Amino acid sequence: MSKKVGVPILKFNKVNKVYSEDFLALRDINLEIMPGEFVSIVGRSGAGKSSLLKLIYAEEKPTTGELYFNGEDVSLIKRKNLPYFRRNIGNVFQDFKLLPHKTVFENVSYALEVAGKSNEEIEEEIPEVLTLVNLSSKADKYPNQLSGGEQQRVSIARALVHNPVLIVADEPTGNLDPSSSIEIVELLLRINELGTTIILATHDRDIVNKVAKRVITLDGGKIVSDKTNGKYLI
Repeated sequence: MSKKVGVPILKFNKVNKVYSEDFLALRDINLEIMPGEFVSIVGRSGAGKSSLLKLIYAEEKPTTGELYFNGEDVSLIKRKNLPYFRRNIGNVFQDFKLLPHKTVFENVSYALEVAGKSNEEIEEEIPEVLTLVNLSSKADKYPNQLSGGEQQRVSIARALVHNPVLIVADEPTGNLDPSSSIEIVELLLRINELGTTIILATHDRDIVNKVAKRVITLDGGKIVSDKTNGKYLI
């Protein structure tokens, strides 16, 4: 799925997400994110960040309202087409989610194997991705032989293998020391400069301020601030 010029890559129209009668996770979300943006989603624990991300990659559906991805209503995507849809979105998680008994190369290539890529394609594409995340020399290492920052870079490489138009990073520095956290953010910024839209959900004030891009603040499931000055003041 290619980018559509002039069309938001994501558009939330009066979206509400209700998990139970007494838990309204998202309230009247109206939001547009354009292709190529780097957007930080911030807020305290329970503010609605994870619920927002789950809607983006169609793990959950809006209770009311519409969510459009590249102009298409996500709620209308048939279940059998969800794997194809999700290849447009690379996911990066706080806990890496690497396969412990596979090497760096194998962890990244696994996503291509599942998608039916040939061995020739895999052998050509994986080295390019590992070079981008500066892990070429670690291709034969296993996750337990890597630092936390290196494991997260493997996770980012895996998110990149399908050439997604969007990467969603959910607290990607939550388990990392400050130095590794800066490395991961700088890598995400570099990927963004290459044209990929980035959505970063975090509660880390220093990370958000280093990125210095658009910042959307959630509180009680509502958007309470949407600024372009890159400052997270809550």
